[in-house]
Amino acid sequence: MNALLKLSTLIDGLTERVGKSIIWLVLIVTLIGAGNAVMRYTIDYSSNAFLEIQWYLFSAIFLLGSGYTLMRNEHVRIDLIAGRFSKRGQAWIDVFGIIFFLLPMAIAIMYMSWPIFLLAFHNNEQSSNAGGLTIWPVRLLVPIGFFLLVIQGVSELIKRIGFIQGLCPDPTAKPHKPTAEEELALAIKARQGEL
Repeated sequence: MNALLKLSTLIDGLTERVGKSIIWLVLIVTLIGAGNAVMRYTIDYSSNAFLEIQWYLFSAIFLLGSGYTLMRNEHVRIDLIAGRFSKRGQAWIDVFGIIFFLLPMAIAIMYMSWPIFLLAFHNNEQSSNAGGLTIWPVRLLVPIGFFLLVIQGVSELIKRIGFIQGLCPDPTAKPHKPTAEEELALAIKARQGEL
């Protein structure tokens, strides 16, 4: 099990790097969108390529960030039932969900999206919009994104089993860190001599 926990740590490291990298795509999408709007209203110029690159980058953020969201335990959960169980019981529910829902779904989508990417790549599929972009790069995001989700799902499964066996801490526990607003309030109080 210790070897599996080390593998989980390696997967988490990769997921963390991918997650921190795609954060920059949010800034790029915002700048492209703002630039496109400014050009449209100031010099009456717009381009389908600008719109499509925003869609492509949004797709990259969503697909490549799904494993990061899973690792950070920030996905939407409905805890009406699971919230009533102990942490161990919740870990068992997660194990069941990962094995029977998350991994089969993600593997199936990854497997079925690969031929779609290959077809688009071999045909050099282009957008049907005038001035649009090549489509195969965004089609490649689907199998890559779901591959990242699969390996992170495996990591989460390892951590849940390790927690159940008492070999690692609760992977869903979040360390309490002050929010940016709380940090600002503390800094202001410290400056005013209230702390």
